[in-house]
Amino acid sequence: MSEKITAELRTEFGKGAARRIRREHKVPAVVYGHGNEPIHLTLPGHDTMMAIKHGGANALLELDIDGTAQLALTKQVQVDPVRRVLEHVDFVAVKRGEKVTVDVPIVVVGEAVRDTLVVTENATVQVEAEATHIPESFEVDIAGAEAGTQFLASELALPSGTTLLTDPETLIVNVTAAQEADLGETDTDAAEDEAAAEGATAEEAAGAAEGESAEGGDEE
Repeated sequence: MSEKITAELRTEFGKGAARRIRREHKVPAVVYGHGNEPIHLTLPGHDTMMAIKHGGANALLELDIDGTAQLALTKQVQVDPVRRVLEHVDFVAVKRGEKVTVDVPIVVVGEAVRDTLVVTENATVQVEAEATHIPESFEVDIAGAEAGTQFLASELALPSGTTLLTDPETLIVNVTAAQEADLGETDTDAAEDEAAAEGATAEEAAGAAEGESAEGGDEE
């Protein structure tokens, strides 16, 4: 479902113009696609931020551009790392019923059995879906999963009209025994113990050498 946003055509460009737009709590944006020239827009900052948050990674917005509705799929979002506000948004123009290729995030739910390590091997999968029916995410339920359990892309529940483009044999989530993850720490601990032992031996040797030197000095 698309969120409706009123957009203004933008005629000023460059960093100075972008800063002026942001000072007014608005966002510069561009819509690409369908063989047309890019459309440069100014969008309301708060409404656009909320629409993108609500729509997720592949938010679909219905932009009202001078009274003409344009469906736009979010492709790239730039956010200020400090103030956490939108700085710029790139969209791709789409049409109702049109198929688009998107990366959909994986969400892991539930808890595996104790003493296991759950690793998300691939955080997204690529699918083809109708522009107005893009899945927000795919859930992988690991409740009660034991060590050795693997979840493949082919096991994801896809809604009607959505086609998996990622290799079906792609490993999405891997559940392993926790001690397997501790092997690296064990090796590190062993290496640290060995280094400590070598250091102690070196100190003892140095001490012995100093003792011998002192004895030699007494003889002189």
